[in-house]
Amino acid sequence: MISLQEQNSKPSEEKLTVFNIQRYSLHDGSGIRTTVFLKGCPLRCRWCCNPESQSFSRELMYSSFRCIGKDECGFCKKACSGFAVSFDETGRASINFSQCTQCLECAKVCPSKALNGVGSQLTVEEIIREVLRDAVFFRNGSGGVTLSGGEPLAQRGAVSLLREAKKQHIKTAVETCGHVDFEVLKEANHYLDEVYYDLKSLDENRHIEYTGCSNALILGNLINLCKIHSLPITVRTPVIPGFNDNESSLREIENFVGNLCGDIQWQKIPYHVYGAGKYAMLGRIYKME
Repeated sequence: MISLQEQNSKPSEEKLTVFNIQRYSLHDGSGIRTTVFLKGCPLRCRWCCNPESQSFSRELMYSSFRCIGKDECGFCKKACSGFAVSFDETGRASINFSQCTQCLECAKVCPSKALNGVGSQLTVEEIIREVLRDAVFFRNGSGGVTLSGGEPLAQRGAVSLLREAKKQHIKTAVETCGHVDFEVLKEANHYLDEVYYDLKSLDENRHIEYTGCSNALILGNLINLCKIHSLPITVRTPVIPGFNDNESSLREIENFVGNLCGDIQWQKIPYHVYGAGKYAMLGRIYKME
């Protein structure tokens, strides 16, 4: 993780890796939101619905149904220096992700966009310019910009982005897993109107098993954030089959949240499989099958 002291460039020139900017969002904060999804996350939750957000680097995604086949195209195989592209019996491209070097040369020549490089480097200024296109929806209501991911605060430019949004009188929110340096969270707090904080389990061993990370930093950051954040914090718990979908686990979280100071709300989020298909597109296995 990168500390705030390491930020040397001008805020407007800082770059962030963005994998999506979603307009007219209704579930990422108050009012109508423009949600900026940033790549990179320290967690590897088995149920993650945005697996393309986990890596901090650009990466290849393949939508096989869009492939027009080797007879009409075939450019991807010629462009691949790692010999990761072949063609199946239908003539469509087949990607051996274990050999893929993520050079993304195949995506550059794919006319049907079956092959795509996920993630774009954008400056704070460029992102704010995109967000301001929706300003009419913000200034007549409670909407604004929400940073999501991935873990948005894991990118050092996120705080600069929030700061610049406030300069433009845009209301701000963040969706965080809480696994960040508290100094970053503390600095971001100065520019936030709403915080949505994931709390998946109080059982550290289960948390490590299902997310790849301890929950110690997450719990500590939430306790400390509640002491300094004067605005509402919504704690969200995704209810995951076989992980925390039992009364004792949820009651434990409810009691923990209930004992926090400040204006705290707790939400249980239903499990869904909307992102399951993305795993195959990235050459991965969806572990919640």
